[in-house]
Amino acid sequence: MIQIFRGLLGILILLAICYLISRNRKKIDWKMVGSGLVLQLVLAFCLIEVGWIRKIFEVVVRFFSVMIEASQQSSQFLFGDLAKPGTPYGFAFLVLPTIIFFSALSSVLYYFGILQKVVGGFAWLMRKTFKLSGAESLATAANVFIGQTEAPLVIKPYLERMTRSELLCLMVGGMATIAGSVFGAYMGMLGGADEASRIYFGMHLLTASIISAPAAIICAKMIYPEDQKVDNQVEINQDEVGSNFLDALSRGTTDGLKLAVNVGAMLLAFMAFVYLINMGLNGIGSYGLNDWVVEFTNGSHKSFDLQFIFGILFAPIAWIIGIDVNYITSIGQLLGEKTILNEFVAYLSLGEMKTAGILDQRSIVIATYALCGFSNFASIGIQIGGISAIAPGQRNNLTAFGLLALIGGTLACLMTACIAGALYR
Repeated sequence: MIQIFRGLLGILILLAICYLISRNRKKIDWKMVGSGLVLQLVLAFCLIEVGWIRKIFEVVVRFFSVMIEASQQSSQFLFGDLAKPGTPYGFAFLVLPTIIFFSALSSVLYYFGILQKVVGGFAWLMRKTFKLSGAESLATAANVFIGQTEAPLVIKPYLERMTRSELLCLMVGGMATIAGSVFGAYMGMLGGADEASRIYFGMHLLTASIISAPAAIICAKMIYPEDQKVDNQVEINQDEVGSNFLDALSRGTTDGLKLAVNVGAMLLAFMAFVYLINMGLNGIGSYGLNDWVVEFTNGSHKSFDLQFIFGILFAPIAWIIGIDVNYITSIGQLLGEKTILNEFVAYLSLGEMKTAGILDQRSIVIATYALCGFSNFASIGIQIGGISAIAPGQRNNLTAFGLLALIGGTLACLMTACIAGALYR
């Protein structure tokens, strides 16, 4: 009962933040907010608690687990022992190949029309529940499956005509969800080589991505309510699907390679800066501050570093989403890493904490939900560059909404984590 109360309290606090930063509080559709919360709770309950629905989605997650196995086998063929699970050779040989394979898989599913049907069905649900325009409901649904850079392509013909409210909804949806191309990577990072563990975390990741979509709509429509008439009809853009199966496969592989190289390069740069900054902070801490940090954290932090600072700054947010007070600094660190750096860094840290036994299982699950989104500062540039390239007339709006989209996406992920914490048993 306490968990449910903490979850509801967290949601109310997050909604209050949306209300405080709203551009037009009088236009907020509270009926839509209520419908969205009910939809989130129903979806989460069905996916977590209802046996036959859970089994259907477990089939999907098992499919992804088999795909991870296939990706690992091809990686071992290419890299040999470097790509064997459990080897100490790092992220590049174990995770990045999974991104390439899942990007190719998404492209093939899109070519055969499977992804369009799933996205279309989810978009219909969003449109009926929230009374959204056709373009933003379709974009929000697409964000759940194909990510923030690819989803705008689905509604490419409509981008230039989208209202400011619709555009922010598109951007927040991109920040609050993950792409199918990295879904398998996160499953592998958290679940490791054990199939049962991969399926366990895969179910939570899938649930998080699905219920973050209505959370994103709630946050976006509270921050910037719609005040114009919108078009409820839209068709999925079929451009650049591929002329045949092999063309779709090669395009997806090429896109996946670009994404994998981009992820690897960002991690290389970000982690180097983290280590560099920590060297300076450790030097400062050597004058007695390091000993205080060890005592203050009961040994969970060994020195004064960036992770400790993140933990302190974001600890209140960790408490809001229902984390036990004994673990709020550790989860605060993860939230800081996700927002300032990116979710890959945060999931890597979560995996290390899980292995080291620093966190309890409930905190691990809640963190899995809270980190499941692209809401970080780098994504602002990705969205501005990616969307403005195909809708140059919206560039001014994109730059104006960058920080708001980051805040909205973060709040949506945290709202999802609150629901997960309330339902966790």
